[in-house]
Amino acid sequence: MLKEFKDFAMKGNVLDMAIGVIIGGAFGKIVSSLVSDVLMPPIGLLMGKVDFSSLFLNLSGTPQTSLTAAKAAGAPTINYGVFLQATFDFIIIAFVIFILVKQVNRLKKPEPTAAPTTKDCPQCLSTIPLKATKCAHCTSNV
Repeated sequence: MLKEFKDFAMKGNVLDMAIGVIIGGAFGKIVSSLVSDVLMPPIGLLMGKVDFSSLFLNLSGTPQTSLTAAKAAGAPTINYGVFLQATFDFIIIAFVIFILVKQVNRLKKPEPTAAPTTKDCPQCLSTIPLKATKCAHCTSNV
């Protein structure tokens, strides 16, 4: 059983997938930092000095001054600012993956088309082998 698992784990597809997952996780962290540290502050500034990560809707009924205070008090909240940042993360990651896949597909060589092995008889339009000199269906010379 251990040998079978080793054979499975060492196949190229499994290793490629594992590498992709690891790089994808690291790329996700970079994009999250890009969104929260680079993109959202200027957008928040343009929208009236809003910090998106601290936007929340308090469901407890008791007023809370910040998301941190609401969490410390154990108040239920809807953290829509964090959701907006996660949405921007997803959009950026999806766009980059789309561009990457598009480029990889463009670089792939198209598979050569196979040479035809049959032709149509000019008399009866039946399909016959390419090397045939007489049609098997209508017996005309081709």
